[in-house]
Amino acid sequence: MKKYTKAEILKLAKENNVSYVRLQFSDILGTIKAVEISVSQLNDALDNKIMFDGSSVEGFVRIKEADMFLHPDYSTWMVLPFEGNEYGKVARLICDVYTSYGKPFPGDPRQILKRQLKAMSELGIGNLDVGFEPEFFLFKIQEDGKPSLDPVDQGSYFDLSPIDGGEYIRRDIALELEKLGFVIQTAHHEVAPGQEEINFRFAHALEACDNVQTFKQVVKFIARKHGYLATFMPKPIAGINGSGMHTNCSIASADGTNLFYDPNDPMKLSILARKWITGILRHARAMAAITNPTVNSYKRLIPGYEAPCYVCWSDANRSSMIRIPASRGQSTRTELRHVDGTCNPYLALAVILAAGMDGIKNVKDEEVIAPVYDNIFSLTREQREAQGIPNLPENLKDALKEMRGDPLMLKVLGEHAYNKFLAAKDIEWEKYRALITPWEIDQYIQR
Repeated sequence: MKKYTKAEILKLAKENNVSYVRLQFSDILGTIKAVEISVSQLNDALDNKIMFDGSSVEGFVRIKEADMFLHPDYSTWMVLPFEGNEYGKVARLICDVYTSYGKPFPGDPRQILKRQLKAMSELGIGNLDVGFEPEFFLFKIQEDGKPSLDPVDQGSYFDLSPIDGGEYIRRDIALELEKLGFVIQTAHHEVAPGQEEINFRFAHALEACDNVQTFKQVVKFIARKHGYLATFMPKPIAGINGSGMHTNCSIASADGTNLFYDPNDPMKLSILARKWITGILRHARAMAAITNPTVNSYKRLIPGYEAPCYVCWSDANRSSMIRIPASRGQSTRTELRHVDGTCNPYLALAVILAAGMDGIKNVKDEEVIAPVYDNIFSLTREQREAQGIPNLPENLKDALKEMRGDPLMLKVLGEHAYNKFLAAKDIEWEKYRALITPWEIDQYIQR
């Protein structure tokens, strides 16, 4: 992450013929919002003088408290080469949200994560590195401009062209991301028809969340440019694999040493890593509303489609919620496999970090949860419960109930964001509960 100064940004804007600047932030649900300005206003923006109405933003404030200010993070300055016209290029800055009193806004998701990172720093353990693996579908767009559920191809895992009809779109996305400074590691067709995955290099936690928000923008923009819709919806089509966003975490010391690795342990895992895992597993059901925040999220978390349903971990078992990939040494990491791309990455990582830190601080060595090597999908509910393996919540309503029952979630989010998030999700569940689905008509209309 480059540390720009104000003078450097103004110079880069001029050198790159930037005419338009997008000041971005995220609402409580993770939707990217922006205030757009002419480059002539960039100097004021860099001095935190750009104001917006927060009363219309999901999870923000009431009308009488509407005035809010955007404080750009200079390190997020980025010229977007795929946008712009004959009048000039477009650039963006990711911002933190402040109140009119000059205080950090407590409902700003980015600052909620910053608070957890500060708490981690004060504990003196190390730095959190994160690698996201977002999967997405490419669907054809109909003549009327509406999306269809017709995938770009009928390909499967690692297929190539011509079976892989999305190869050229995926390639263009990867190339545009590289122009923006992403280090692309792999790009390939996923298991389901029209399903894609592009993996990029890990980063420190805050930068990783900024990156995944940028990633989503680029994916959607380039897909639309080719005439397709890109969606991170977890389960758009029944009967095939859904899309997740595996979240790889590791903790590094100040000199970069991976603190999850222990060469003397039989599994090459440190006690720090085992406590981190235990903390996350203990809070997993309560975190689910944030890591899997939509009604549709729970259509993915069912047996038979490689998505985890059960709260456990393993270094070999892909049916577990947390997997330890085979690489060790500096690559030792925990892969959280239940997270999906509809989550707000800042909030999801904030609760994951808080749960892991709770384990590191409060779990005794002899209390760490052991790995599971059985095929969990083959076990009965009674067998799983006998081994102490709970289910993840089976729907959004249950997830919200679990979230309300865990004080750590309120502590992490703060009262404002906690209440706003729950209120929004309660409404989502009630709207869904009132719907009559085509399945119900097929099942019951003639009975």
